[in-house]
Amino acid sequence: MTAAMVPDIQTLRIGVLCGGASPERPGSIASGEHASKALTDAGISTDLIDVADIPLSALQGRIDVALLGLHGLGGEDGKIQGALETARIPYTGSGVLASAIGMHKPTFKNLALKEHLDTPRWVMIDPQVSVTHTLSVVRHSIGFPVFVKPSSGGGSLAAGIAHDETQLSRMIEAAHAEPYAEYMVEEYIQGLPCTVGLIEIDGRVMTLPVLDVETTREFYDYEAKHDPTLRTEHCPSILPQHMTDSMKYMARRVWRMIGAHGVLRVDFMAGANGRVTILECNTLPGLSARGNLATMAKASGISYPALIQHIVRTAFTKPAYLP
Repeated sequence: MTAAMVPDIQTLRIGVLCGGASPERPGSIASGEHASKALTDAGISTDLIDVADIPLSALQGRIDVALLGLHGLGGEDGKIQGALETARIPYTGSGVLASAIGMHKPTFKNLALKEHLDTPRWVMIDPQVSVTHTLSVVRHSIGFPVFVKPSSGGGSLAAGIAHDETQLSRMIEAAHAEPYAEYMVEEYIQGLPCTVGLIEIDGRVMTLPVLDVETTREFYDYEAKHDPTLRTEHCPSILPQHMTDSMKYMARRVWRMIGAHGVLRVDFMAGANGRVTILECNTLPGLSARGNLATMAKASGISYPALIQHIVRTAFTKPAYLP
């Protein structure tokens, strides 16, 4: 369906899907509530749906399109996208394949390397091998400090910096108590966290201004992401233009690389030595009115209500078949 054939969203029943059982549930609830209010205030029929309470099979006939405000496991990893495809309910965001690639960081990073895109070195934590062996691999292939995080997770949950082998050993042991099945150890890049948003508007992909974040925390962790007193955002970024131009260029390449659709956010680290490296991508960026995507859109002259409506329309511009 072309941009000219997108239905008038004022005539649609829009289901805003949020919540679920992911560790990122609180952020998802916020995304859903903010997006739902923006649509309702615009006079659009909206149904706020917590997918933890309602089976997807119950959505057929109840909604015309799904605006995905889901985060994390089960929400942005391709699973709910596949279910909605099967139910023939149009939905926002990327398809099954791009969602799965974007969620699984090692797969994403392997593709980035094949595309000659800079991404921090990493090793996987294999639960089948001893912690001693893992420490040896990290010591010889990466060195310290390192950053430990789930292979499929976001929001900086269950993540942190290990400055030496003792700290890394403790973090590996502690990981067993977390809800994530797989972890990775990544080269730690000292620098300024940045992000670039991309959104399809009227059939064309628009690259939003770079947003950078300074924080008083050791890194841009969960607390800093949810407490504005712990961070200072700049949008447009305070970085030199050649660095922000590089990020925008790489973000567009990531869009094509994974086959993204509708909306995407790509996270970077701007190193103190001028290095620009890709950390990960997010196929379902947060939809909070105060979130990164909304901030970048505002810097481009796009209001929050308009942003949400643009995203809804992209559910109808997918190709007839999207892997």
